[in-house]
Amino acid sequence: MKLKRPYRIILDMKILGFALLSSFLFVPLAEAELSEKVFEKVLPNGLKVLLLENDRAPVISFQVWYRVGSRNEEVGRTGLSHLLEHMMFKGTKKVGPKDFSRIVQENGGRSNAFTSYDYTAYVETLTADRIQVALDLESDRMQNLVLREDSFQTERKVVIEERRLRTEDNPKAYLMEQLLATAFQRQPYRWPIVGWMQDLERLRLDDVRSYYRTYYNPGNAFVVAVGDFKKEDLILRIEKAFGPIPKEDPPNQDRNIDPLQSGERTIIVKREAMLPFIINAFHVPNFDEPDSFVLEVIATLLSRGRGSRLYGSLVREKRLALHTEADHSLLSRDPGLFVISVELLPGQKIDHVEDAVDQELERLRREPVGDEELAKAKTQLEAAFTFGQDSLFYQGMLLAQYEIAGNWRQIDDYLPAIQRITSKDIQRVANRYLVRDNRTVGILIPLPLREGGRPPEEFSIKEKMVNYR
Repeated sequence: MKLKRPYRIILDMKILGFALLSSFLFVPLAEAELSEKVFEKVLPNGLKVLLLENDRAPVISFQVWYRVGSRNEEVGRTGLSHLLEHMMFKGTKKVGPKDFSRIVQENGGRSNAFTSYDYTAYVETLTADRIQVALDLESDRMQNLVLREDSFQTERKVVIEERRLRTEDNPKAYLMEQLLATAFQRQPYRWPIVGWMQDLERLRLDDVRSYYRTYYNPGNAFVVAVGDFKKEDLILRIEKAFGPIPKEDPPNQDRNIDPLQSGERTIIVKREAMLPFIINAFHVPNFDEPDSFVLEVIATLLSRGRGSRLYGSLVREKRLALHTEADHSLLSRDPGLFVISVELLPGQKIDHVEDAVDQELERLRREPVGDEELAKAKTQLEAAFTFGQDSLFYQGMLLAQYEIAGNWRQIDDYLPAIQRITSKDIQRVANRYLVRDNRTVGILIPLPLREGGRPPEEFSIKEKMVNYR
């Protein structure tokens, strides 16, 4: 996890050691159903609190999640969620513009924040005896943020530069952005989390103030805490810190949903790049529908490990591709995309690679998956689900992402749903969603690098579709 601010050496190295330990603890949630472990309470002002006790180290991950991301923005004002995330570190009446991260660090902790299509999250990791620091800081900035013109101008420039480096100068990321704008026609998933450049340039401080007043309130937020505490004690402290914040009606979260796609769409981008790159994106449901769990298995069959189908065919056997990836957006609030990406080897033709991908999808639609291959895919998903929760932070994040997409209790349904999947389910779902008429294709055609130009940075489809730190 990247830090929001550069981490500096602090005096109390013992406290720092405890805080860093939380990143390496193996503390899986899958030992028992989560619903038996998590304590939930909704405060009178509407703030939901989720507490998960884990005493394997004297550390707590404290997280505040707001139900606001780029999907909540509007045409002409994209990028507000991410820009406001930056502004949340610029101080209140009690805390100076540069003091938030300093206070956390001086108490042996670390802080982070990230924005997605569906949420904005703020996280502090501290030793258990310093948790009051996070409670005081987060409750204060939920209601008392001071938005200054000079800080706004500075942070807007930072975000503009961030967009330039991570998207404008990254041909694969730029292609993905253009593909999303083509695949989605009505849903706000069609615009980038960081915002369009023209929108960022014309945003004003009043836009940020209005956005803060609308979305940053207890009824549109929830708290997750995982670590070494007693819930009876921590809930009282949370009530004392956050309870006085006035109750407000949560904003409307309904958004337009794209109709069924009625034919293949193609977007071609020509940019300075090292190699051609192809993205296939198919409209799919989120985890409210059982078919979404089948797509989890399909993504694993296609691209997880060197024994996966795309790697075996395109990389090892036909030597068409340098890298392949399949990603499924299971925990999106609205229906999302199933994405297959391929980076070509030098000298290979785009149409040959497209044909090879189509052959693997046709194989899924036509031939039943063997029992051994299906069992392996399920085992891989179960292992990833369990071992992916190897820190207090990720335990809390998993709870929160389910809560954002639906309800945290639905996390208990994941492994049983995966185990129920049959080869017939895979054929049925592949024939329903992974078809040409439901597909948007993005093609990057590389242009020669300018003399002295730097090769573009590496790019992850999953990172681009999930978080913008």
